[in-house]
Amino acid sequence: MGGYSTSLEQEKAILVALVSGKQSYEQTIEYLDELEFLALTMGVATVKQYIQRLERPDTRTFVGKGKLEEIKTHVIAEQINMVIFDDELSPSQVRNLENELKVPIYDRSLLILNIFLQRAKTAQARTQVELARYQYLLPRLTRMWSHLERQRGGTGTRGGAGEKEIETDRRVIKEKITLLKEQLKKIDKQNYTQRKSRGKVVRVALVGYTNVGKSTLMNVLTKSDIFAENKLFATVDSTVRKMVLNEIPFLISDTVGFIRKLPHTLVECFKSTLDEIRESDILLHVVDVSHQSFEEQIEIVNKTLVEIGAGDKTVIMVFNKSDKYLTQKSISEESDQELIGIDALKETYFYKHKSPAVFISATQKDNISDLRELLIKEVYDKHLLIFPNYL
Repeated sequence: MGGYSTSLEQEKAILVALVSGKQSYEQTIEYLDELEFLALTMGVATVKQYIQRLERPDTRTFVGKGKLEEIKTHVIAEQINMVIFDDELSPSQVRNLENELKVPIYDRSLLILNIFLQRAKTAQARTQVELARYQYLLPRLTRMWSHLERQRGGTGTRGGAGEKEIETDRRVIKEKITLLKEQLKKIDKQNYTQRKSRGKVVRVALVGYTNVGKSTLMNVLTKSDIFAENKLFATVDSTVRKMVLNEIPFLISDTVGFIRKLPHTLVECFKSTLDEIRESDILLHVVDVSHQSFEEQIEIVNKTLVEIGAGDKTVIMVFNKSDKYLTQKSISEESDQELIGIDALKETYFYKHKSPAVFISATQKDNISDLRELLIKEVYDKHLLIFPNYL
């Protein structure tokens, strides 16, 4: 894919998605809105969205021939810099699309990988994301990779005068993947030792969909100053803090947010970071209750937790941004749109679940005391399992 560089500021993009048998038109619109937010996070301006109804993607170009010509006309007329697809593209689809459109082709996976690399701060996170991206891009190299970073060092960098540039690029990436895997093994070993040295203490992890307010809540609970902003994947690196409630110490960590269609290579490479979740005793599942599809986001997070082996944890559901939800409710009442109140939400959907739940606003610090009470109870119960003679 033509977008190895992360300096995409000021560039213009077209977004493309399909309405297929797997998702409705309404879902497609919502997914494209999220894709536009992803592009904005990378500094890319979306100028147009294209949607096509197909039972399944075209194996050659993802979209049909007529739609491809329509996109091509707009790319030329408006001098579009890139075209971004909402679904993952196969290597052959990338090559065919770049040959047809003559601009770099992105899909949701590459966009997410680039954002992760841009926002990763620690050596571990950067190594994990670089490895994931190289593994993802290796079969997708095209002739449009004129700006591929050459990290050839050492001997035998060109191979021979007759070697094609793309073959050289592929060889360089394979060498880089091997090196990154070795680096990650060393980092994982160091982190494992560090986690073991924390001793017997209750561990709590904040989890949730991206941009639901986990870092803001972490700051409120721990009175710290973790980076937080209204962008997707503001937090990539795990952050661990010590807390004490009712004289019981425990550790709390802020973790990377999940998202629909999260690249598989990224999940694989982030297994070490996700150990903070797997090895925790309690999960605070933070939800943006003001989002129109928060129930689907809950399902996506729950599915991801099962995939990484953390589906059996004690969970406290933290429905954040309740102030925004109430604002939406007052607006909906004026427009006759149905939107039930928080008390009704508690009595219907949420009471069907076994997990304890609390409604808060991290920015307004509403009901934080209720959350602390729930947290104290769960931490106390876990603490007694570790230290049964505590009483």
